[in-house]
Amino acid sequence: MNPFSSKPAASVASLGEQKLLTAIRRWLGRSAPLAPAGMGDDCAVLPAPRGRRTSLVTVDPVIYGEHFDDDVPPRDAGAKLLKRNLSDIAAMGGRPTAAVIALALDPRTRLDWLEAFYRGLAAVARAHDLPIVGGDIATHRGGLVATLTLIGETTSARALTRTGAQAGDFIAVTGALGGSLPSRHHCRFTPRLAEGQWLVRRPEVTAMLDLSDGLAKDIHALTPPKSRPLIFGDLIPRRASADLRAALTDGEDYELLFAVRGGAPAAHRLLAAWRRAFPRVPLTVIGQFAPRSVSATGALDISAYVGFEHLKS
Repeated sequence: MNPFSSKPAASVASLGEQKLLTAIRRWLGRSAPLAPAGMGDDCAVLPAPRGRRTSLVTVDPVIYGEHFDDDVPPRDAGAKLLKRNLSDIAAMGGRPTAAVIALALDPRTRLDWLEAFYRGLAAVARAHDLPIVGGDIATHRGGLVATLTLIGETTSARALTRTGAQAGDFIAVTGALGGSLPSRHHCRFTPRLAEGQWLVRRPEVTAMLDLSDGLAKDIHALTPPKSRPLIFGDLIPRRASADLRAALTDGEDYELLFAVRGGAPAAHRLLAAWRRAFPRVPLTVIGQFAPRSVSATGALDISAYVGFEHLKS
C-alpha cells in the first residue's frame, strides 16, 4: 500500500498537527498515557522510584528545507538540533543528562557539511556537559533529517507542565518575540535552562512551556479550561525586526511562557527577584487568564492570529 495520497481529504493535511496527534492517541489506545506521562507536554515525565529524580524525555528533528536551508551554516544547524530539545527540557525546569541521534541521509550528503554539523552539535553538548551516547543512521534518498532524543531529569520536587494555570493567573514571557528568521534567532538562540530551573523553584509559577510555534498558537496549551487569555499587544516584547503579527505568529522564539499566581504583589516580587538573578534577560507580564465571559478593553483577539502548524502551514 502506497503511503501517499493525491486526495487532500484522505491525507494528514486534512487534519494538521493537533488533530493528527489526537488521532494518534486514539489509535494507540491504552498504550498512550495522558500527559505529562505521555504525549501533550514539552517532555514526557516518566515515573521514578521513591527518592530518585524524575526522568524527562523529549525528541525533535531538524529537517533540511524545513528547519534550515543553504543559508544556515552546518554548525548552526547542528547546534539548533540540540538546542531545540534543550528548550523543551528548560520548559519543565529540568536539566539534560544524555542524548541519542538518528540520521536519515541522502548518500550524496557532503562529508565536510556533516562534520561541521556534528562539530556545532558537539560545542553545545560540551557547554552543557551532555554526553551523546549513540543513535542510528539510515538512507533517505533526496533528503536529510537529523532527529535527537534527549533524556533529562527534574531539578526540584516537581516538573512544570503546561497544565496548572487558573483563571486570574498572570501570563509572563522571557526575552523578545518575532522575527526569528530574519534575525537568525531561530538557529542562534540560547535555551533558557538556567531560567527554567530557577522558575520551577518559584511556588507562584504554576505552568510553563517554551514558545516554538508562535504565541498565538502556543498560549492555548497553557490556557486553563473555561478560560481565555487576555493579552495586550503593547506589552508583548518584540525583536527590532518584528511587528505585532510577527511576535504572535512567527514561531521559533524558544522563550519561556508561564503563568504566575498570587495577583499583582506576587508578580512584582517575581519580577524583582528575576532582575537580580537574570539582569540580561528581560521578563515581561503580557496579560492574564480570565473566565471566558470576561473581556478587557485593549486585549487582543487571539483567534485572529494563526501560529505555525505542521502539515497545514
